[in-house]
Amino acid sequence: MPLFSWVTAGESHGKGLTAVVSGVPAGLPLEERHVNRDMARRQLGYGRGGRMKIEKDAVEFTAGVRAGLTLGSPLSMWVRNRDWENWETVMSPDPGAQTDRRTLTRPRPGHADLVGGIKYDQTDLRNVLERASARETAARVAVGGVARRLLDEFGVTIFSAVTQIGPESTDMDVASLDGSDAFDQSPLRCPDEEAEGRMVDFIKQCQKSGDTCGGVFTVVAKGLPVGLGSHTSWDRKLDGRVAAAMMSIQAMKGVGIGLGFDGAALPGSQAHDEIFYDNEARDFHRETNRAGGLEGGITNGMPLVVHVAMKPISTLARALRSVDVNTKEAFTAQKERTDSCAVPAGGVVGEAMLAIVLADAWLEKFGGDSLAEMRRNYESYQDYVRSF
Repeated sequence: MPLFSWVTAGESHGKGLTAVVSGVPAGLPLEERHVNRDMARRQLGYGRGGRMKIEKDAVEFTAGVRAGLTLGSPLSMWVRNRDWENWETVMSPDPGAQTDRRTLTRPRPGHADLVGGIKYDQTDLRNVLERASARETAARVAVGGVARRLLDEFGVTIFSAVTQIGPESTDMDVASLDGSDAFDQSPLRCPDEEAEGRMVDFIKQCQKSGDTCGGVFTVVAKGLPVGLGSHTSWDRKLDGRVAAAMMSIQAMKGVGIGLGFDGAALPGSQAHDEIFYDNEARDFHRETNRAGGLEGGITNGMPLVVHVAMKPISTLARALRSVDVNTKEAFTAQKERTDSCAVPAGGVVGEAMLAIVLADAWLEKFGGDSLAEMRRNYESYQDYVRSF
């Protein structure tokens, strides 16, 4: 069981979202503003739809924090859905809810609608849609904000950038950048202005034709020590844990670490990172980072670089063909409100998931019921590494 454990609850058009986190050490400085920064970033990006004009996501701590410090007990957060007022009679938990309104019987290709309906015996597929919706990622970002706050205490920074939209991409080495707030000021959070222009044009083409588009974002973590994760068991390998976390995000279809899939085309002499030792600094180091910061499932002290592929959003303005689950008649799939592109938001969710995995690995490695105890453990380990 993860040491940094968490669960989310809530429906897309329900009252709101809840996140509960366990394992956060006592004494961690934590305020709602620390989490809300990323909550706001998740709503940005060219190609977002009407829902983002309604919501203004922010968390409210309901347990686990007192006077700006964590208590060491489970931490609970609440995110209100502003759109609830438009759905209250339909989504009410009371028996009198108007379930005959806004029903969904025509499954949308690419969504969980049909398979979820079959699995859970639901002919009103709204009962699947509401939880499968990417709206749930707002709660994930809240959890990730807590994890990031813990990592901040030890100088770990995490950022992301969009590197591809549709066929348009950039060759820029994102890991060589600092990931400044300037990323968030651009339409797609892409550091390559020329490539970003081509990406925006492609999104516009998709919008004009009633289509959607996906892409690739890269998430980078810097400041990690050697030794997070383990080679000793499959479920402790950090690359496996990172990949699982990224693939659990709605609409993600591929993960690469370091060279990723590109490394498969190279000879070994060009795929691995040679090791050097600086006698003066008493430090092992590498001059390249083809492994993306992980070797044998363990961090090696280089930046952790994760590339994630996001499929085009499944709900199209130009609806695809489907079949009504009740009548079995052919129809064009029912359309819900949608974005045309959400890759920049996907990057922020990717940051959150990477922070969650790293926070868990941090607790596993450095332990401690309080932040002070964890810091002593970390500093002692760093002394050991320098003496190796």
